[in-house]
Amino acid sequence: MQDENEPKSVSGRRWWPSWRPTSISILRNTEAKILDCVQNDLWARFVSLPNQDRIWTLTVTNKNLLKAPKPAQTPLVMVHGFGGGVGLWIRNLDPLCHSRPLFVFDLLGFGRSSRPHFPMDPALAEEQSVSSIEHWRHALAIDRMILLGHSLGGYLATSYAIQYPERVSHLILVDPWGFQHMPLDATSGSAKSGFPRYIEAIMWFFGLFNPLAVIRAAGPLGPKLVNRLRPDFNRKFEDLFDDDTMTQYLYHCNAQTPSGEVGFKAMSESIGWAKRPMLDRVHLLPPSLPVTLVYGGRSWMDSATGARVAEQRPNSYTRTVVIEGAAHQVNADQPEEFNKVVQSICDSVD
Repeated sequence: MQDENEPKSVSGRRWWPSWRPTSISILRNTEAKILDCVQNDLWARFVSLPNQDRIWTLTVTNKNLLKAPKPAQTPLVMVHGFGGGVGLWIRNLDPLCHSRPLFVFDLLGFGRSSRPHFPMDPALAEEQSVSSIEHWRHALAIDRMILLGHSLGGYLATSYAIQYPERVSHLILVDPWGFQHMPLDATSGSAKSGFPRYIEAIMWFFGLFNPLAVIRAAGPLGPKLVNRLRPDFNRKFEDLFDDDTMTQYLYHCNAQTPSGEVGFKAMSESIGWAKRPMLDRVHLLPPSLPVTLVYGGRSWMDSATGARVAEQRPNSYTRTVVIEGAAHQVNADQPEEFNKVVQSICDSVD
C-alpha cells in the first residue's frame, strides 16, 4: 500500500524489495500505536520546505494551557538521534509539554520525513541537515527555542546553534555524538577506535556499507534481527506495550531508503566519531548562549566531553549533568529523571 501524502524516496518513487516486510503504511500505523499513548493535545503533520522536501512534525500542547492560555513561553524543540524518529520520545512528550509547546520531528532522511540525496562531502551533508532545520523553523514561525538534541541530533543541534544562535535560548545536548576526535595510536600515529582488534575489523567491514544495511539485507528476517540486536528497546517501554511495538518501529524507520544513513556515513569517521569533530567548533557558540550536556551514567559516550566543552567556553554557562542508571537512550532509560532535568532547564529560560 502507498500513501500519496507521504514524502517520496530519493528516486522520486517508493521502492524496496517485495520480500522486505515494510512499507510507509506499516510505519505510519506502528507510529500511530505509539502516539495513542499521548494524553495531551497532539497535532501531527508534514511541514513543507522550500525545495518541496517535507519534515514529519508533532506539536504537543498541555490541555490546561489550551483552556487557560498563559503568556507565550519559549517552545522546546527535540531532535532525535541516528536511526530514530518521533516515536522514541513517547516517555517525554506529556511531561515536557507541561508549561510550553513541545515540537519533535523526524530529521531529513529518517522516519517519515523526505529521504533526499545527501552529498558524500561531510560538510555539505551536515549543512543539508542543518539548513532543513532552519527552513522547518521558519515555516513554523518559531522565533526562539530551547533546542535539545540527542546523539546525532546533538551534533546537528550544535551546528545549528553555531549558525543561528539568535534562534536558540538554551542548547541541551543529550549524549551528543561526534564531539571527540578519534584517538590516535601511540606508535603509528594513525587513528584508532580504542576497541579490541576483532571489533575494529567488524567495524571496518560494516563501514564499507551504510550502517544499518544489514537489517535491510536480512529481508523477512529483518524484524527478528532488530529484536535480537536491540531487545533493550522493548524492555524500556514494556509498561506501555506488551509486545515488540518499539523494535517494530525501529525496524520500519530504518528498513526503507537509507537516505539519512548516507548523510550520517558521509559525516562519520566511523560509527563512533565524526570527520569534523564538534570540539573543534564549539568555541564558535556565542558566550551568552547557555549549554547543558546530559549524559547517561552507563552510556558509551564519555561524559568527560562536557568538561572539554566547558574549557572551550571559559566565560560561558556550560553545565554537565550525569543521570545515573541511564545508558545512551537517556530519555527512555531514566525518563523521570531526564524529564525533571529538562523541565528545570526550561523553567530557567522563562
